[in-house]
Amino acid sequence: MTIRHSDLGKIYLVCGKTDVRQGIDSLAYLVKSQFNLAPFSGEVYLFCRGRKDRFKALY
Repeated sequence: MTIRHSDLGKIYLVCGKTDVRQGIDSLAYLVKSQFNLAPFSGEVYLFCRGRKDRFKALY
């Protein structure tokens, strides 16, 4: 799947250690409950793992 940068909304970086083994529903709930944002509004949420060189994205 190719996503053009011009198609993206805001990009949020979720700092701290996130258990990226969670599924999309759990990460979407985290975005909604912790940050009061709409998880499926065309914005990108990047979640950090313990290592700082890998991310999991919710788009």
